[in-house]
Amino acid sequence: MRRLVGRLDPDRFDNAIGAWVQQLCADAAPTDRRRVLAVDGKTLRGSRTTADGSAEGARHLLAVLDHHTGTVLGQRNVDGKTSEITEFIPLLDTLTGLNPTHDLAGVVITADALHTQREHVEHLHARGAHWVLTVKGNQPTLRRQLTALPWREIEIGHRSTGNAHGRREIRTLKIVTIAAGIAFPHAAQAIQVIRKTRPLTATNKRKWHTETVYAITDLRPHQARPVELAAWIRGHWHIENKLHWVRDVTFAEDHSQVRTGSAPQVMTTFRNLAISLHRLAGATNIAAALRHHARNATRPLQLLMIT
Repeated sequence: MRRLVGRLDPDRFDNAIGAWVQQLCADAAPTDRRRVLAVDGKTLRGSRTTADGSAEGARHLLAVLDHHTGTVLGQRNVDGKTSEITEFIPLLDTLTGLNPTHDLAGVVITADALHTQREHVEHLHARGAHWVLTVKGNQPTLRRQLTALPWREIEIGHRSTGNAHGRREIRTLKIVTIAAGIAFPHAAQAIQVIRKTRPLTATNKRKWHTETVYAITDLRPHQARPVELAAWIRGHWHIENKLHWVRDVTFAEDHSQVRTGSAPQVMTTFRNLAISLHRLAGATNIAAALRHHARNATRPLQLLMIT
């Protein structure tokens, strides 16, 4: 099994598994909301080939996850000589099973600041997709343009509060329609998110940590409400919570020392598949679902038949 896994073509294997999951998700697509997909990468730290414990030489994989179902629809290996940027478009090109027309019409793509690239949005525009992208220091001119907008004069479009992970959090979102002056293709709206947090156990209840994040989107006001944009920006981190965290904690991925050939990527594809199938079957706790299926050898086969 080890020799077989190491000799597979990992990207073709990912394409085959991804196409199957896409077909399974086609029936689970929400009818009352847009399909939203998150793109992000993760390094397989246990696959490193260096002896000093650093991540140098480790495989880095770029994946796309469905916000609504929490399933992995595709994955690409990022060559050590390049970056995630070069694999963004090839990854999206594998999304051919979402609908009969094999395009991304109406789909919203969320990604971090690394993928706020003109080539990316031109490709998405050509395929009929929409996007919500974070803007940080890698686009200094664009960020300066966004920070210079008259945010103080703009009313809050959405506000949410909550307690999670031992913190009290308040998030406010402001949106402004871009008429001119923003040097980014197809950008229609600029977004400012202010996130204020403090530990629930803090002795000084007035001591808050404030973080301001900017984003842009090609969606116009009539295409996306403030509450939806707020949910998509925050929901982008589902790919961390529902995929990367699960692979690390439940599957101990970073402790895996599989390094030979294509085995690191193929084993990650199997983990992605297991997570996707359990989520489509209604599982909310992947660790509990794995324990349940491990008790009876017929249950994994039944899971495959059900999905």
